[in-house]
Amino acid sequence: MTATYDADIVVWSNEQARLIRAGRFDLLDWEHIADEIEDVGKSEQRELANCMAILLAHLLKWQYQPEQQGSSWLRTIKEQRNGIKRRIRKTPSLQASLNDPNWWADAWADAVTQAIAETGMDAFPEVCPWASDEVLGEDWLPMASSGVSPDWHGDILAEREAATERGEERFEDWDLVKTLLRKSIENKHD
Repeated sequence: MTATYDADIVVWSNEQARLIRAGRFDLLDWEHIADEIEDVGKSEQRELANCMAILLAHLLKWQYQPEQQGSSWLRTIKEQRNGIKRRIRKTPSLQASLNDPNWWADAWADAVTQAIAETGMDAFPEVCPWASDEVLGEDWLPMASSGVSPDWHGDILAEREAATERGEERFEDWDLVKTLLRKSIENKHD
């Protein structure tokens, strides 16, 4: 081997690839190759956790700073949800992270740290108050903690009420809808 792992990882990795393609397995740096393979998995896990922390931080900001809600936050929330779903679709074993309370605690801690840095507030819950299906739900957003809705929210409610009166839309009990959605999702996984 002409390149060492510690001296230049790019040269080292190209050399290792060349040796594998040439069938020269006796010259491979097996210990570092195994480390790099493990690091690929860890990198995917870190990316998933990073996306989740960004998503959770934006949901916190959405809830605790309703007066600043806007399309850029909605875009970030949507992008992070899509990024999480895409990563899980490409690497299904990452789904286990979403069921791991320790993983959630770490993602939540990172999200709170980020939200504190971006808002200057520090009155966030110690544990995530939302279920994973809510956090990843396409249209779900937390309610504003101050009880104050942004101006545009009243316009949307007025439109919905008018459409309901015309018989074009109807309101559903949110708890019932969540129950039905959970059952639908569970049935898809069975």
